[in-house]
Amino acid sequence: MKKIIAAVTSLVMLCGMTSCSSKDEKDEKNGKKVVGLCMPSVDLERWNTDGEYLKNLFEKAGYEVKLVFSQNDATRQNNDILSILNDGVDLLLIAAVDGNALAKPLDDAMSKGIPVVAYDRLIMNTKAITYYVSFDNFEVGKLQGGYIRDALDLDNAPDSYSIEFVSGDSGDNNASIFFDGAKDVLDQYIKSGKLKVLSGKTTFEETAIKRWETENAENEMKKTLSKYYTDKQLDAVLCANDSTALGVIQAIESGYKGGNQPVITGQDGDIENLKNIIDGKQAMTVFKNVRDEASVAFEVSKRLLNGETPTGRLIDSLAVDVRYDTESYQNGAKYVQSYLLVPTVITKDNLQVMVNTGLYQWDANNKYIENAAK
Repeated sequence: MKKIIAAVTSLVMLCGMTSCSSKDEKDEKNGKKVVGLCMPSVDLERWNTDGEYLKNLFEKAGYEVKLVFSQNDATRQNNDILSILNDGVDLLLIAAVDGNALAKPLDDAMSKGIPVVAYDRLIMNTKAITYYVSFDNFEVGKLQGGYIRDALDLDNAPDSYSIEFVSGDSGDNNASIFFDGAKDVLDQYIKSGKLKVLSGKTTFEETAIKRWETENAENEMKKTLSKYYTDKQLDAVLCANDSTALGVIQAIESGYKGGNQPVITGQDGDIENLKNIIDGKQAMTVFKNVRDEASVAFEVSKRLLNGETPTGRLIDSLAVDVRYDTESYQNGAKYVQSYLLVPTVITKDNLQVMVNTGLYQWDANNKYIENAAK
């Protein structure tokens, strides 16, 4: 009888231990913190790369990740964020489609105590933003403008030159900052007459390209060329990024009557644009190392998930060049604490800089740059 009781007791204990073990495993699994990553579009090389790299960083650190791409549709991004919030999330990291259109879902996040980090693009008119991680966007524009200034030797050249501006999407807060940075460098030459804008389009609103799309940039440049440059030389086009630069290049190849190659700027380091730089169709791009930006966003987010408060001291522990700024980025509701990385000018003479990041490699013929094999 004692043996039977002992056996039953052991069985009960074993079952109890098994039940506890299963419960512990379930609790551990359910206890994994969840990060919502919201990217603008999978169709643009830049955001596809950022999204996947960030996802890998968080998953390797043990977080569950919900990654969504919103097809450059602000309404869809609102709905994506609301869906993630309803499913349950511990932090949102958002690259906004339209920085002016997210106040409602982010108010919901703030009411639930969920920290929100704005990634690359500042989100406007909400107190829900906890931090902002990006490159120094004003500096990006200054680098583009400075390149045109030096390429045309505006400080010494006796003649005047023509220039056109092709800016980014009006819903992207960064786009106006890029434009302001470029105008900060070039405005004095426009006012003095050294630079002439034959189209007369000298404001951000006049030069903005919807959704940053290549096709839209191409169509706008074709109109400009056919109206103002049938018998005039175009010397430079300040393109805010590589997708707009690609459209401008296509328009010039099909509709420009001049015999010169205009100086064309860009930003992001897209593969097709790097090929155009090597082929002499585009002069430069401003490279923003995705790994650096993502790693800083990850470190900020990780501390928030751990219940910590990131401050300026964080930059001392980072392996990349970052500036902590609490005074420059006012989103209409608050000054947002910002971690700003330093961008790099890339021309055909220093493409090896991109290869050295490990994100790119030379092709089999050692002529063009391609994405590094994964």
